[in-house]
Amino acid sequence: MDLWYNKFRINLLFRSVIHGRSGQKSTYTAAEVAELIRPLADSIALLQKENAELKRKLEHMNDVFANAQRARFGQSSEKNSYVLHDQASFFNEAEKEQAPKAEEPTPDTILVPQHERKKKRSQAEMLNGLPEEEVLLELPEDQLVCGKCGGKMKPIGKKFLRHEMMIIPKQIKLLAYYAVTYACDSCEKDTGFAHIVTVKPPVPLMKHSLASPSTVAYIMTQKYVDGLPLARQEKMWAREGISLSRATMANWVIRCSDTWLKPLYKHMKRELLTHSVIHADETVVQVLKEDGKPATSESRMWLYASAALIRHQVRLFEYQPDRSGKRPEAFLKGFTGALVTDGYQGYNLLTKVTHCGCWAHARRKWREAMPEGATVKTSKAAVGFQYCNKLFAEERKCADYKPEYRHEYRQNKELPLLEEYYAWLKTLHPEKGSKLEEAVRYRLNQKQQLTAFLSNGEVPISNNLAENAIRPFTLGRKNWLFCDTTKGAEASAIVYSLVESAKANGVEPFAYLQHVLVELPYLGKNQSHEELESFMPWAPYIQQEFCVKNSDAYVNTYLE
Repeated sequence: MDLWYNKFRINLLFRSVIHGRSGQKSTYTAAEVAELIRPLADSIALLQKENAELKRKLEHMNDVFANAQRARFGQSSEKNSYVLHDQASFFNEAEKEQAPKAEEPTPDTILVPQHERKKKRSQAEMLNGLPEEEVLLELPEDQLVCGKCGGKMKPIGKKFLRHEMMIIPKQIKLLAYYAVTYACDSCEKDTGFAHIVTVKPPVPLMKHSLASPSTVAYIMTQKYVDGLPLARQEKMWAREGISLSRATMANWVIRCSDTWLKPLYKHMKRELLTHSVIHADETVVQVLKEDGKPATSESRMWLYASAALIRHQVRLFEYQPDRSGKRPEAFLKGFTGALVTDGYQGYNLLTKVTHCGCWAHARRKWREAMPEGATVKTSKAAVGFQYCNKLFAEERKCADYKPEYRHEYRQNKELPLLEEYYAWLKTLHPEKGSKLEEAVRYRLNQKQQLTAFLSNGEVPISNNLAENAIRPFTLGRKNWLFCDTTKGAEASAIVYSLVESAKANGVEPFAYLQHVLVELPYLGKNQSHEELESFMPWAPYIQQEFCVKNSDAYVNTYLE
């Protein structure tokens, strides 16, 4: 309205100056006219600038609102498909793709682009390995009489009816150890004094404690695998008639972690640093009793993980009081391979590694910049998103290749795509402060890291493996909320490391922890390299005895 009014005033003034009030020719010169209308012109320019700024702010707020709505109600996965072509084709998809003579798919041959979808496990496969107990349904003795002749009936066979899965609640036993003493009769007859031998007791997990390896392993599994806080476990024990406080359980976890599990943790770290590719990520953790920090402050739980193609899978968590880049620099001291991370600048302190970026994060930036109903014709962000999808599609085609062949494939197929992509990026001039501008800046600033994978066939194109590996911690954190002390946070890091490494190698966590806590006390605190290696989740004995059969539930993928 103000802009229109000012234009009206300029027009009126112009007519007045040129024609005068009486309609006669004005004596004003052009310079005088320009001087008269300059204030109004300046006012119009100012209003136009303000209007552009308000428009930019409105677009920004619309983006924020759309992202909030998407985060709250939309799909959490980036695998969702956006309308990247003609919007109308979305509604005509069935008719457009119709093929009356097309062969009907079967459950075993359902395909997704470039790879076969995993077939759902059958019931027989799921139940394979479970102990089976036969329940024989027989007639009582008084009913074994023929209804026709009154003779006695005899069994001639049996017919299978069905399977049922039976749950046997946990049993709590109190083990009372007695050492038998033996005396030699011959010595007593010959010398008058019997030679006496007493059986040596098993090495306790903790001296003067009721805790057994199975009890501590159970508590650890409940909290760190199933996300059950100690407070809730305390109530569960109470229902069994056992008064076991959360403080006692916490003490057991911390003591066992520090005494028996830490050597395994350090051995896993030595193994990890020998790998050629490592993933890294971090998340927030709150520690209530931390020196020099208020209870409301945020600390960090760092994660370091093997790449998917590495034979020995390692997942290591490390508690630290802050997010400083000095933390990964210290943890990865001596590592000179490829480090796959998100765009956090703190990782740049590591100068002897090859920094590799995450295309999942790059794609996520485009996704956040896309308005609702975006197409490649209407949105530059949709075009960028489509480029990323093409890259992931090419990567899926070479996912099963050996590193040297994957490197060759990337040079032939993905390098030209990325050259086209970055050439297109240079043509963009997004509004400053917009989501689109943020997405473009991220790609350009991270270009070296995002293209590093092209030179190494072992390097994945995303850091999704680390995000998947850290997710059990973030899910557990929603239940137990915080760590009480720094010792508790450090113990949590150690236990999470062992159970997640076990899962990554297909090993059942409870059985693994119980085995470790039973055997390590016999070795003492100074275990050799060979002894520690025999307790790694990838060790032959561990794989043979504790590997989860017919299950890929613990296997992480490094793609999408």
